[in-house]
Amino acid sequence: MARAVCEGCLRPKSVCLCADMVYVTAPLELVIWQDPDESRHRLSTAPLLNLSIQNSRLVVGDCFEPQDLLGQHWQTDTLLLYPMEHQPACSHSQAQAMQRLLLLDGTWRKVKRLLLLNPWLQQLPHITLAPQEASRYAIRKSPRADGLSTLEAGVAAMNWLDQSEQYSPVLQVLDRMVALQQQHQGVRKHRR
Repeated sequence: MARAVCEGCLRPKSVCLCADMVYVTAPLELVIWQDPDESRHRLSTAPLLNLSIQNSRLVVGDCFEPQDLLGQHWQTDTLLLYPMEHQPACSHSQAQAMQRLLLLDGTWRKVKRLLLLNPWLQQLPHITLAPQEASRYAIRKSPRADGLSTLEAGVAAMNWLDQSEQYSPVLQVLDRMVALQQQHQGVRKHRR
């Protein structure tokens, strides 16, 4: 029998996160492109980021035409959040002129696959993050020391773009999800 799902946070009702959700509007449109495999992962943070950022949208797929996903002026009004190596990252003043931020969601391997399947992504101006703290997403591991969950990366990018910390309260839903999962894991280990 399928578990009942909360209509507010889209999580099972037994681990509802609605009380911990914080809703904000970003300085630009946030497009979260989720790898199809990642969309089936029950602890994905992309849906929570999408719910938290009012002017965001979540799309799932392997390949998209840039105009279909980002509009006619995709090359000049969209910023990619990804550490590209072939060109320098945008400055803050350059990033301020953008209308949209594209965030790729999946494991590092899955995101690299999206980049290979969609070579037009290499044409986008980009920003990178330099996290000062380790990820709070203790229930999944990143192969990179500076790896963040999609929710953390989105919040960090919005804080950088807006030159504020006003998006940081969104992280409390991640903290609660991690705490609930750790409690569940502790109960499972204790029962064995």
